[in-house]
Amino acid sequence: MLAELVELLLESAEGAFIEVGVFVGAILLIFALIDLRNEGKFIGYIEKSKGWQPLIGSLLGLTPGCGGAIFVMPLFFKGSVTFGTVVATLMATMGDSAFVLIATSPLHWLLVSVLSLLVAVITGYGVDRTNLGSRILEKYRQAVGTAPPLEQLTPKSETAVKLSQPLTLFVWFFWGLLLVGLVLGIMDLAQVDANELLGLVIGITGTVISLAIMVFGRRYLRNLCSGEKNLTKTLITNLIETAFVITWVFVGYMAYELIVLGAGSGDYASGEMVIESLLLAAGIASVFVAVAVGIIPGCGPQIIFVSLFAQGLVPFAALAANAVSQDGDALFPILAMDRPSAIWATFINKLPALALGLGVFWLERNFNFGQLLEVGTGIIEKIFA
Repeated sequence: MLAELVELLLESAEGAFIEVGVFVGAILLIFALIDLRNEGKFIGYIEKSKGWQPLIGSLLGLTPGCGGAIFVMPLFFKGSVTFGTVVATLMATMGDSAFVLIATSPLHWLLVSVLSLLVAVITGYGVDRTNLGSRILEKYRQAVGTAPPLEQLTPKSETAVKLSQPLTLFVWFFWGLLLVGLVLGIMDLAQVDANELLGLVIGITGTVISLAIMVFGRRYLRNLCSGEKNLTKTLITNLIETAFVITWVFVGYMAYELIVLGAGSGDYASGEMVIESLLLAAGIASVFVAVAVGIIPGCGPQIIFVSLFAQGLVPFAALAANAVSQDGDALFPILAMDRPSAIWATFINKLPALALGLGVFWLERNFNFGQLLEVGTGIIEKIFA
């Protein structure tokens, strides 16, 4: 039993880094470097495009991770975007759980993104047809006296980050480790044999470093990133977010493995059969559970939920409902600035999320929707094999 637990622990650590974490880090860093190069120009474009804002916000929300959605939140309080844009952005985002779905099932990610985009845009424009946003913004301004300029929301400093040599080496070591892991991860996706021992060592090392950052160094590293952005701060910021995702993926993987092992009383194969039968028996209730999980702010619970879908333990209808219901980490900035706005924003998306989930569940039951998805996935796998 102990040997099996250790084996599951090591496999989960390797998988969290090689199967998901390396892709998270690569995508986050690419978006961050693009933003660093073009900072400020995009905001002006959004402000001038009032009629397109819910669509723009939804597209930003669809970008993997929470960066695009978090970018939109403060703009509402500046008066740069509508409240419908905020709602649409939150509905479209899957947060960091999108990386898990991309890594495990790109076809399902693409399909759920299309569904989320449609529901988010329709709901966002619907909200903007009301005066809800104007009333919320007016009450916010009355409460604070005046709307603070966006640049005052984050203190700025022209001083570059000065890191000690060991910390500098640590930052570059992490990204170097991630680059090696990315190569191994791509080889794994392409079904090319790689050195198993190297993959195990790289994967475990990356996950252990991520856990250490979350437990001991997260606050310290964040303090180094206040003020104006530069390359060093960009590397550190994305190191923190990458470590966060890896940590939660590891927790999700281990939680699943332990649940399976416990359900089978120490027999892994028996546990898989027990859990699968329970979740399949839940049927339509899984959609309501998915919407309820989406109420929880942050990406951690959502990553666990998507991990369960990747294991085939919840239906696609539940995944779609959770994708629209959840707000990821993007809800935290608006919660910090104005709690009523956050409550309204997250409350509005629950009914469309439930409607979408129930609709997809009906299609799955009556038109063999699941089999159609399996055929599509098989075709894509053959194309890229």
